[in-house]
Amino acid sequence: MGSPEGIEAALAAKFATLFPHLDERQRRLAIGAEARSLGHGGIRLVARAAGVREGTVSCGVTELDSGEAPLGRVRRSDGGRKRAVDLDPGLRPALLALVEPDVHGDPMSPLRWTTKSTRHLAAELTRQGHRVSADTVAAVLREEGFSLQGNAKTIEGAQHPDRDAQFCYINGQAKDFQAAGDPVISVDTKKKELVGNYKNAGHEWRREGDPVRVRTHDFPDADLGKAIPYGIYDLTADTGWVSVGTDHDTAAFAVASVRRWWHAVGRDTYPRSHRLLITADAGGSNGYRTRAWKFELAALAVETGLEITVCHFPPGTSKWNRIEHRLFSHITMNWRGRPLTSHEVIVNSIAATTTRTGLTVRAELDTAIYETGVRISDGQLNALPMSRHDWHGDWNYTLHPQEHRRDGILPIPPQNEAGPGRDWLTHPALTGIRPEQWDSLVTELAAARAAQRETDPHQRRGGDRQKTPAAGLYTGRRPGLTLVDRLLATILYQRFKLPPGRHRPALHRDTRDLNRAISQTRRLLHDIGHTIEPAETQLPPSTISPTSPHTSASPNRRSRRRVIDRQVLNYAALEVPGRAA
Repeated sequence: MGSPEGIEAALAAKFATLFPHLDERQRRLAIGAEARSLGHGGIRLVARAAGVREGTVSCGVTELDSGEAPLGRVRRSDGGRKRAVDLDPGLRPALLALVEPDVHGDPMSPLRWTTKSTRHLAAELTRQGHRVSADTVAAVLREEGFSLQGNAKTIEGAQHPDRDAQFCYINGQAKDFQAAGDPVISVDTKKKELVGNYKNAGHEWRREGDPVRVRTHDFPDADLGKAIPYGIYDLTADTGWVSVGTDHDTAAFAVASVRRWWHAVGRDTYPRSHRLLITADAGGSNGYRTRAWKFELAALAVETGLEITVCHFPPGTSKWNRIEHRLFSHITMNWRGRPLTSHEVIVNSIAATTTRTGLTVRAELDTAIYETGVRISDGQLNALPMSRHDWHGDWNYTLHPQEHRRDGILPIPPQNEAGPGRDWLTHPALTGIRPEQWDSLVTELAAARAAQRETDPHQRRGGDRQKTPAAGLYTGRRPGLTLVDRLLATILYQRFKLPPGRHRPALHRDTRDLNRAISQTRRLLHDIGHTIEPAETQLPPSTISPTSPHTSASPNRRSRRRVIDRQVLNYAALEVPGRAA
């Protein structure tokens, strides 16, 4: 059996040929027989094809089932009940005014901001004095050429005047690289996915009445979190690589995914290449305005010896990125209708994605932690070994594999000391740790911290360190808390039950940074077997609080810190030699 539209068209053609030779009762019996043969939904379908009421078709079905004998007479011409639109000439214009208020009717119509269903339309017409049913409304709308329509995504907004020229430029660059045997990759971040027993769009073959049971609400699971698939698609080899992140979609994560692809696949596929072309969207973690993206790529160029060229698609044209319809679309179809219950399920589903044209995909889980809010100064950006192309240098640029100056970078502060002006927080009466124990704890914590910091970059690199960074210099990231600062923040949180927002002024850091530092330090303390015991004397909520009436009245940061210092010393009954009361 064909589609409903095809069946309706075939019946309409049949009725148009047959009806002129039948009387009224014969017509009812004919359409009734057709409706009964179609089964469920046949009455409505036949009614539309024959151009009659559904009640007329039902009468035909009833007459067939009753087995009544022929009446021997035929109703006179033009007999029967008149149509509503014939009895009420104003019905059709009133209906069109409701469905097209911007063109034909009153813009203040009650239905202007509600769903224009046939029931609502019939109710409004009845209120205006046109007695009509929902079925009649539907029939009149079809006569006027209306049908149920969804939204069509066709309006792209303002287009950049150089949009087409940029497409041609990207195409030319890709052909040049491919002709020389150099890799050309398309990169992007796929839609973030909730990890857990949640509904996933699509259908999958199962026993009838036995669907996969999933959660009713899609609230994120605090333990499982989310998955961030970042993809690399090799245009020449028709292969994909996907890093499934668990932290944040940052520029560092994006470049780390490219790094892992190069070390695992790229350098073996292109052993003689010294160039790499990356095509990327205009926004997101790999956007052309993202400074950290360029900074991380410069480090990758130095590490791999590759000359990395990046060409961005114009704003609003991300759907033309090859990775969208060559890789991501196939991944979505491969796991359709299947709950993504764990990161392992996501990785395996991605890795199992193939096509009949030969696409293969590799996937790996990236559990590294990527810091957000990284700032790259103007001096650092200008010092990058980056040459902008003559055509739209903001969209097209090349990063060269050479060491670059790190202007404005300060030496790394000693990790076994508190930050400037914060050594007063290390007093034993506040930390609950004697000086000799403190030094031992910091030393042991530093070793665990060093192992943690080495593990994460190792995972992001996808291999061993290729080049030792310059000692004593930051590599472009925002100066972070020292190890002692992290320990102090954790002590204030666990020993005195003070949330990070309360002791933020004392450490001069954002709450977001302190939350992450405390979380990491608590894991390290757990690993080395150290427990922070609660203090006997608890500090009141106003202590070390940015909303304290004392601190808000302080004229500057130094006086505010002194007030906080005095509060802490008073509440904790501390006596620090050499400090003014």
